[in-house]
Parts: sequence; structure tokens; C-alpha cells
Amino acid sequence: MAIDTTSSTPVHEPQPPLDTRLSTRDKLVLFVLCAAQFMVALDFSVLNVALPVLGRNLGMSQSALQWAVTAFALPSGGFLLLFGRIGDLYGRRRLFLAGLALFGTASLLATFAWDPASFLAGRALQGLGAAAIVPTGMSLLTTTFPEGPARDRALGISGTLLSLGFTVGMVAGGVLTDAFGWRSTMGLLTLFALIVLPLAPGLLPESRTPDRPRLDIPGAVTVTGGLLSLIYALSTAAERGFGGTDVITTLVAGVLLLAAFVTVESRAEAPLVSLPMLRRRTVAWGNLGGLITFSMMSTVVFVLTLYLQETLGLSAFETGLVFGVQGVLSAVAGAGASKVIGRLGARRTLVVSLAGQGAFVATLVALGDGGRSVWLATAAVSLASMCHLGAIISYGLTVTSGVPDDEQGLATGLVTSTQQVGITIGIPLLGVLATTSSDLLAGVHTVLALDAVIVLAAAVLVAVGLGRRPAKASGGAASGAVEAEAVGSR
Repeated sequence: MAIDTTSSTPVHEPQPPLDTRLSTRDKLVLFVLCAAQFMVALDFSVLNVALPVLGRNLGMSQSALQWAVTAFALPSGGFLLLFGRIGDLYGRRRLFLAGLALFGTASLLATFAWDPASFLAGRALQGLGAAAIVPTGMSLLTTTFPEGPARDRALGISGTLLSLGFTVGMVAGGVLTDAFGWRSTMGLLTLFALIVLPLAPGLLPESRTPDRPRLDIPGAVTVTGGLLSLIYALSTAAERGFGGTDVITTLVAGVLLLAAFVTVESRAEAPLVSLPMLRRRTVAWGNLGGLITFSMMSTVVFVLTLYLQETLGLSAFETGLVFGVQGVLSAVAGAGASKVIGRLGARRTLVVSLAGQGAFVATLVALGDGGRSVWLATAAVSLASMCHLGAIISYGLTVTSGVPDDEQGLATGLVTSTQQVGITIGIPLLGVLATTSSDLLAGVHTVLALDAVIVLAAAVLVAVGLGRRPAKASGGAASGAVEAEAVGSR
């Protein structure tokens, strides 16, 4: 992809958009796309609280329960890039609808599962459906809403619901399991699919790349195999550590396959991933910021859940309330994110958001074993999450802005792959320091301190990596999204 790096136009800050209103149809399209994304985000967390009850009911051992999570994570992360590209070539709307139908059917199977095998099959099919929904839904959003204030606002709402879905899932999972049993958590996902699927065909436009090149099969095999191996290794390491033969084998296989993927793509006539795109500063450094914000925030949520229940003695419901406050304030942050990005630009918003997330996580090192610490935990994690949401939205804009419509599925596939890998790697890399520590509070302090240092270091690296600010778009109406793209010169 050719990128113009010759402009010598003076650098200007992007101006706030004058009009961010959406039409009624735009709002309906946004509702359908965001509801689907919310449903997938909900699935990441709604089952967590229900796992012990589910295990007893289906006769799954404690060690086997990890597969309730891993069976979903493997296909949902492993097939994202492939499905994003298939949507580009053969129709994003078509694949989005197929993913919704598969997700709903799989959720129904998981709801009425009669043994561990049928339940895990349902979870794996849910993950496969999610791998189709997420990149095509994001690319439908970025191709439906033109670059500028409309897309800024749409991605702001989408990012808010993504974050909120994870938090709502943690609270709703406990409430539903206590009231109706674990099957109701899967039934809720079935209900979401039944609401969204009938609305989507009449609202969503079809879009695909016009030239329809052949699918890069060697690239698809190596990247999908590499991601599957990497996600399996990291998910398993979260439960059993990095010493297992299967963990080491799949980790090495994942690295080798991804290295082979880079080699394959450099020689392919119609590559699955454009290497010039990966070399763009917005894509490389934007995705680094996304990887760090997701992995480190998932670690904070994990260790705080342990801390609140094991050290402070809070119940699962009370712990859910702490994260409920986090979710509400994240929604507030999302509502104003597009205005902040319009003023600061996506690049600067990403850097500031990472710095804020790291700073507020650093204050959690002051947590003690007294009851008053619950207020510090609630305030600090909520403020860190507000910054985290700003990072989510601004990194998505940074990576996808300026990308041609025929490669939006690829760009959004990279964004969502970063999300999935980020959510997966944080807990095994850092969370294990808390779970294996003889003093849980000391272990929590160690994890939170390292977490804060990593996020703050990432803020500096992203700021330096993105480099200078770009020229203002002609006409004086540049938005933060335009600013993010223009930085992407090689």
C-alpha cells in the first residue's frame, strides 16, 4: 500500500468536529453492530462466576474447568484475521450474519448441554461465531461511518459497550447463577443473538473489496495455526504455569508459525496481511498500545478480584458491585471520548490514556488489609478503567483510520486480534505472581507495581514511536481519526 510521505504542509492540531449527529438509520445500524459486540464481550466474563456450579452439575473436574474458557478463546482469537480477510473478499455482511447465527445456535447448545463434551462443543462454536462477528462488525462500522466525527462517535460508543460488556458480565454472571442457575448465563447470550439477528439483514449494507483476489491459503494456515498455538499455550499457562510440555511445545510452535507467516506474506502475490500495513507507525505502535492496555487491565481485574475476596473478605456479589462502579464510570468516559479525541487527536489521546491508566494502577500499591482499602480499590480501578477506555477507543481509531475500505476487515482483524491476545497474556504473565505468592497481599502489590511500570513505559514508547504530528486535513475539518492515520507514514 502506497502512503504519501511527501507532504510538507505545516502541522496543525485537529479541530473539534462541528456536527456529530447521527441519522435515525445510522443509530439503528450502530445499535445492531454494538449489540453484537456487547454480546461477545459479555461472553468473555459472564460464565466466570458460574464455573464452580457448572463443574458440579456437569461432572467436570477443577482442572477441566479451564477448558470452559479456553474452548472459547482458541477459535475466537485464532480465526480473527482469517475471517476478517474472508469478509473483505466475499462479503462482510454475509459473514457477520453467519457468525451471529452460529453464535446463537452454539449458545443454545451450551444452555442445554447434557455433558462436558456437548458444553465444550457449544463454547468452541461460540468462539468460532465470535471470530466472524468481531472483525466483520468492526469493519462494517468503519465502512458505514465515514472517517471523521461520525466514525469517532461510533467507535466511542462501540468501545464503551465493549468495556461495559465485560464488566456487566462479571456482575450478571453472579446474579443469574444465584437466581436461575449457570445455564441462564448461556441463555442470556442466546437471547441477545435472537434480538440482533432479525434486525441485521434489513439494516446493514453489504461491502467487500471490488477486485476479489484469491485467498492467501498458506498465510491463512500459518497465522491461524500460530495464533491457536499461542493462545492455547498462554491460556493453559494461566492455570498450570509454563513448565508443562504441552505449554512449551505449543508456545514454540506458535512463535515458529508466526515467523513463517511473515516469510510467507513477504512472497505472496495477494497476501492475507499487507506487510507495508504492518510497517505503518499507526498500525505497529497503535497495536502495541492496545496490547498493553488490554493485557495489563485484565491483570488488574484478576488480582483485585483475588484481593477483594481473599484479603478483605468481600462476597462475590460485593466484589461485583466494586466492578459495577468501574463499569458505570467507564460508560461515562466513553460518552465523552469522541470529544476528547476531537480536541487532542487519537495519537495524543492514546498516550495520555496509557499514562493515566498506569498512574492510577500505581496508586493501588497502597492497598492494605483494612476495610477502608475497598474505597481506594474502587476509586483507583474505576479511574484507571476510564483511562483504559480512552486507550481502547483511540488505539482502534489510530490503527484503522486512513485504511482503504477494501482492507478494513484486515485492519479491524488486527485490532481485535490484539484485544484477544492482550486479554489472554496478562494473567499468565503477571497474575501468576499473585497466585503463587505465600503472602497474597505482597504478591498483589508486586503484580500491580509491575503492571503500572509496564503501562507507563508503553506510554513513552508509543509517544516516541508514533513520532511527529501530521498535517491538518484540507478544509480544516480534520478529526482525531485523520490525525491518527496521517502519523502512519513509514
